[in-house]
Amino acid sequence: MKSIKALIPLLAVVAGIATLPHAAAQGRPIRFVVPYSAGGAVDVYARAVAVPFGRHLNQPVVIENIGGAGGNIAVARVAKSAPDGETLLYHNMAMATNPSLYRKLDYDPLNDFEFVGVAAHSVMAMVARRDLPATDLKDFIQFARANGDKITIGDGGIGGPTNLCALLFMSAIGTKFTVVSYKGGAPALNAVMGSQIDLLCDGTATTARHIAAGKVKALGVSSRARLPSMPNVPTLAEGGLPGFELAPWSAIYAPKGTPRPAIQRLEGALQAAISDRDLAGHFEKLGLALASRELATSAGLASHLKAEIEKWGVLIKKTGVQLD
Repeated sequence: MKSIKALIPLLAVVAGIATLPHAAAQGRPIRFVVPYSAGGAVDVYARAVAVPFGRHLNQPVVIENIGGAGGNIAVARVAKSAPDGETLLYHNMAMATNPSLYRKLDYDPLNDFEFVGVAAHSVMAMVARRDLPATDLKDFIQFARANGDKITIGDGGIGGPTNLCALLFMSAIGTKFTVVSYKGGAPALNAVMGSQIDLLCDGTATTARHIAAGKVKALGVSSRARLPSMPNVPTLAEGGLPGFELAPWSAIYAPKGTPRPAIQRLEGALQAAISDRDLAGHFEKLGLALASRELATSAGLASHLKAEIEKWGVLIKKTGVQLD
């Protein structure tokens, strides 16, 4: 019940995006392009951050969901958009992983964008269909090693947190499942709730209420410690996978060539968003965190993205996964 109550205020904040007064806008609406379907974790984060972001700019912020190809369709489209500060990309850590996962991309994450800043960090939860014959993670590990690729695990797009969590989970257990990819976390979550797939690793912002309602079975969370909002759910590390930890992040980008004054203005809006006490409180209750003031800058994101590309490049190479 605590996680449900924690989610309600966040949804109220998200709903506020629809009521941001157009009359107050001093320019055309800003677009946050989200590379996944509506209702997924990244979409929820983007809509929540957009409210104080737009309030600071005195402009409405519109969310545009463009799914497909692990987020690459949306990313390439933003890269080719006019550098006017009105079209922005709100993306997760797939910006750092896709360069290693795909043989060819239609964009260069380090050179085809201007950086606004990191917005938030999140926690993942590994959930299973409620009728899966395993009571906890240790039971599931035995079940998994006996059934292998008969087990299906969903993801919300190649290269994103749901996919990376699935790859790391299989590597940690030492077996391979059948991976089923969807155009975003929302349809993948619906699939595991409908017992169409066995497993999904997705953000706690979208899974917490379904865990509390008994619609899915929680095997563990990807954080270092248990979440205050989900105290009965163990970490994946304590549940049987020592050292397992995954802390996804999301950030805001603009097309290359966006004037520096425009980037500074957007940077100021992001700083206002991460300083919003209501948003920070709602995120914390769900195991989420807004970025630090240092990371929520153009320079902070540039440095962070470069480091993440290098880190995940090594890990992905070990998995042997490569996509066309």
